[in-house]
Amino acid sequence: MIQSMTGYGKSIVQLPAKKITVELKSLNSKNLDINARVPGAYREKELILRNRISKSLVRGKVDFNLFVEITGEATNTEVNETVVKQYIKQLKKVVDGDETELLKMAVRMPDALKTERDEIDEEEFNKILEALDTALAATKDYRKDEGRSLEAEFKLRINNILQLLKEVEAIDPQRIELLREKLRKAVSELKESVDENRFEQELIYYLEKYDITEEKVRLKKHLEYFQETLAQPISNGKKLGFISQEIGREINTIGSKANFAPMQQVVVQMKDELEKIKEQALNVL
Repeated sequence: MIQSMTGYGKSIVQLPAKKITVELKSLNSKNLDINARVPGAYREKELILRNRISKSLVRGKVDFNLFVEITGEATNTEVNETVVKQYIKQLKKVVDGDETELLKMAVRMPDALKTERDEIDEEEFNKILEALDTALAATKDYRKDEGRSLEAEFKLRINNILQLLKEVEAIDPQRIELLREKLRKAVSELKESVDENRFEQELIYYLEKYDITEEKVRLKKHLEYFQETLAQPISNGKKLGFISQEIGREINTIGSKANFAPMQQVVVQMKDELEKIKEQALNVL
């Protein structure tokens, strides 16, 4: 079953003094690209979090956000009294104002507040990992749902190409006969006697150049292989992309050999269906 690289997952954990939110968003990408936003106090654990994400999501452009909101009374930020007093002293030399106004100005200055760095509690980090696992599971479920939609779209487009291939097969004899008539007419206009055996040999050689039997067989095989790959338990977007390229080669060759307007019109429709497949294949994991 195929999966999309588009996904979203979110999980919230309420601790006694903190509210922790883990959020994941993923889009299509050739490889895995993780953009992490983690509070400074949790930077030392970022590699562990990244590894956990990479093992689960495998591919895609992933935005990972870890939000920590202090909900209790505890805080590790304090006023740096020494620095603030120095700022007030310097401000008095520059402007006139009461102590309250000067204090408001001073606390906005650099280093007016100091933050004591707390070590991350093991129990707290385990809760973060649990939240991340929950968000990852939600993201993967989202990807599976999107994958089902993509699979239905692929099946529709592949079946459309198969139906168009039947149209090509149906009009091919008419095309060959028209080529024969064109050659006979061209020879008759020369008003010269032609050896029939020689003419038939040249005609066969000429028609072989426009024969699309092999291309029709290969195209049908590639379409069947695409469907088989869709049904496999492991999602493989790159493989679907490679098969799409092979399908395109056969369609292009049929178009270049057609030399017959009705068939070329069908080929254009095939190309249109294939372009829609290629665009969606970029989203497959």
